[in-house]
Amino acid sequence: MSARKSTKPGNSPKPKKADTTPRLIAENRKARFDFYIEDQIEAGIALQGWEVKSMREAKANLKESYAIFRNDEAWLIGAHITPLTSASTHVEANPVRMRKLLLHRREIDRLKGAVERDGYTLVPLAMNWVKGRAKVTLGLAKGKNVRDKRDSIKDRDWQRQKGRVLRRG
Repeated sequence: MSARKSTKPGNSPKPKKADTTPRLIAENRKARFDFYIEDQIEAGIALQGWEVKSMREAKANLKESYAIFRNDEAWLIGAHITPLTSASTHVEANPVRMRKLLLHRREIDRLKGAVERDGYTLVPLAMNWVKGRAKVTLGLAKGKNVRDKRDSIKDRDWQRQKGRVLRRG
């Protein structure tokens, strides 16, 4: 006798749904303080195996990173991904290497024009897992001056104080 699984309609195994909600890996909070973010775009990243493992453990930092254009390609510079101690020993891990950003040609041309002609900066805002792939949210940004930063601090403090007053009743 062979053991057979029943093929009744109610007993079929359900396929797993793909995780569609983005999971945060790293966030660049200072970018929103230092820049006015005009536009946002999501780009893929070309990674090595050890980098994927480290990013699954959330060992990434975007604090002083930025994106540039070289040879009609977009590159992420300054993003620090800390190698795990259990990562492969035959690969020499460079935590701050240049990483290629995966964008469509139209997107590259539009962003490159804004950066070169209009004086914008391309700043990474966050890294996420989207459907199992690492993505970087880039912001097309203009720099703030010191006065604008003071205004941001004042607004943030006012919102915090207003929240306290409303909670008290």
